[in-house]
Amino acid sequence: MPKPFHLAWFLQGSSAQAWGEAWTGHIGQTWMQPELFLNMARALERACFDYILLEDSSYVGESFGGSTEIYLKNGLSVPRQDPSVIAALMTQVTSRIGIVPTFGTYAYHPYLLARLVATLDQVSNGRIGWNAVTGSSDFAAMNFGLPGMPEHDLRYDMADEYMEVCRGLWGSWEPGAIIADRKTGVLVDHTKVHAINYNGKYFKTRGPLNSGPAPSGQPVIAQAGGSPRGRKFAAAHANTIVVNAKGIEAMRAYREDVHKHMIAAGRNPSHCKVLYLINPILGDTTTDALERKKRRAATAAARIEERLAHFGKVTNIDFGKFNLDKPLPDDVTTNGHQQNLEQFRKLANGRSIRETMASYNAVDLSVELCGTPDAVAAQMGEVMQAVGGDGFLFSMPNVNRRTLAEIEDGLVPALQDRGLMRTAYEHKQFRDNLLAF
Repeated sequence: MPKPFHLAWFLQGSSAQAWGEAWTGHIGQTWMQPELFLNMARALERACFDYILLEDSSYVGESFGGSTEIYLKNGLSVPRQDPSVIAALMTQVTSRIGIVPTFGTYAYHPYLLARLVATLDQVSNGRIGWNAVTGSSDFAAMNFGLPGMPEHDLRYDMADEYMEVCRGLWGSWEPGAIIADRKTGVLVDHTKVHAINYNGKYFKTRGPLNSGPAPSGQPVIAQAGGSPRGRKFAAAHANTIVVNAKGIEAMRAYREDVHKHMIAAGRNPSHCKVLYLINPILGDTTTDALERKKRRAATAAARIEERLAHFGKVTNIDFGKFNLDKPLPDDVTTNGHQQNLEQFRKLANGRSIRETMASYNAVDLSVELCGTPDAVAAQMGEVMQAVGGDGFLFSMPNVNRRTLAEIEDGLVPALQDRGLMRTAYEHKQFRDNLLAF
């Protein structure tokens, strides 16, 4: 029997989805109301996905040409609503799927973050996660009164301490602290609730949390560490890791590397699920799927400046300053997402910025998946067997009801028929479902 794998969805922020694209209806007028996201949560729970990760950023981009124009005009990651609100609403229309909002360690004091996540965990009955990010944009930092982001590796040093504080606060309520005994009139056993009196290099807090305990004890942590320092952080703290590694060899190498870091940190690698980004293209026939792939690539090639603006947003590089018909200069570096820039340079191999961006993540992500639902399901099974990994994370920026239906009613049944995916949730809480296989 084949081994089933986990599936999750990387939602490109709680904002207007796929503005200007087909099959998005009146998204420009309706984006404020979360019905698309609530439909999405219901659909992916019916499909037995492990979780939905809500990507986020807390600033309006201006990394292309030193202006916000291209970002605002084309709805590139803006407007964007607070993910905690959308996450809370998603939990109320579901009962099993995990909901994982993104929160930056630079934007919240650890006490505030721990309290927010614990509250979300309570209202979801143990189904919340936290996509822990250290931030990458100086513009975001400035929105919180900072002069800019700390140096890349220092951000992770600070985040290590941040995680220690949060775990201490989540542990400030012992199991069984809430008695709720009406006869004795005792709600909480005060001997089981403790201050943590944390006094570190970067953070201080007294505790305990006044929100009460998180049902899951310690909420699930998601991470996307790609750089060497990011991988060490993910290996130390994450319960699930999001990976964009190109090709089977790179996918396998990433998993082996992060497992070595986990062992060095005294953790069991099987307790952390490594999921690879994919963007499958489905069709009724192979010809139909290939035609859709061709159209998608053509659309990407026609939107080079928009895509460079988005890429510059995560790498802090203003590509508007360069001649797009020449290679990216060798001296360009980033204090943002280092893995993204590294992948771009590898793909470039001497080509111009325009030529490179035309193919960068235009169609596929970790592996190319294109064909009928049954054919793509077979491909996914073969890839996972070769990689030895834990599952896939769908990253499809053109989220609409048609996209969701193709996955829920087309691809997922094909995976289930092959024994590659669960047909029902094993448990009530998020962490338990992650660890079910």
